[in-house]
Amino acid sequence: MTAPAFADAQAGAWHFFGTRHGPASASTKAGRLGLDEHDHPRPRLVVAVDQVHGTDTLVLDRPVSGREVFSGGWDSLVTNQPGVLLTIRTADCVPVLIHDPVHHVVAAVHAGWRGAVGGIVLHVLRQMAARFGSGATELTLAIGPAIGPCCYEVDEPVLKPLRERHQEWQSVVVMQGAGKGRLDLRALVRMQALEAGVEQGKIAVVEPCTACRADLFYSYRRDGRVVDTMVHGIMLIDE
Repeated sequence: MTAPAFADAQAGAWHFFGTRHGPASASTKAGRLGLDEHDHPRPRLVVAVDQVHGTDTLVLDRPVSGREVFSGGWDSLVTNQPGVLLTIRTADCVPVLIHDPVHHVVAAVHAGWRGAVGGIVLHVLRQMAARFGSGATELTLAIGPAIGPCCYEVDEPVLKPLRERHQEWQSVVVMQGAGKGRLDLRALVRMQALEAGVEQGKIAVVEPCTACRADLFYSYRRDGRVVDTMVHGIMLIDE
C-alpha cells in the first residue's frame, strides 16, 4: 500500500505500507524483503531495529555498512543516506513515514500509545530540524493503517497520561463511561504533527482499521497475541 501524493520517485523517495499478504513481514529477513528491482527501487541496505515503545530516534547521517549493529532500542529512524531503506513493524500501532524533499531526509516512526502519548512524532521532527535543518512546513507525512477508534477501547493507564500531556486530548477520545474511552491513535499523531507546524494538506492518512480488516492486516488487539506484524518502509532514491 502507498499513500497517494506523499512520496514517490519524482519527489526523490519511495515508500510502502505492508499488509499481511505482502512479502515484507516480520518473519522475512531484512535483506530479503522480496522487492523486485523492475517494479521498485532496490535498496542498498535495509535497516530494522528493536522497537521498545519509547520515543528514542536512531539517526543515520553517514554511510552505513550492512555489518553494523546498533545496540539498544528505537521506535523511529531518520536518514539522509540514499538507498537506505528504513523499516518499522506494526500490528495495530501507527506507522508514520516522513519525507523532507528540500533537505533530502526521510524518517520512519513506530507510534504505539506510549510513543504517541509521549510525543514521538514531535521528537522526530525536532531531530530532523536539529540535525538536517528540516522545517516543519517543508515536510510531507503519511500515517498508515492502524487500529481505529472503532476497536481501540482504553482505560485510565492510557487516559491519565494522555490528559496530563495533551491539552486537546478530548478531540481524539470518545468517552464510554467512567475511566474508559475509544482512542483514535492516528488522530493523536496527526494533531501533534499539525501542532508542530506540518501543513494540513501535506498529511496523508491511510484509513483502514487493522483490527477490522482481518483480510488485510495482523492485529494484536483482535487476535489477543502477536501472530505476525506488517513491515512499512521509506527510502531516499539514489540519484
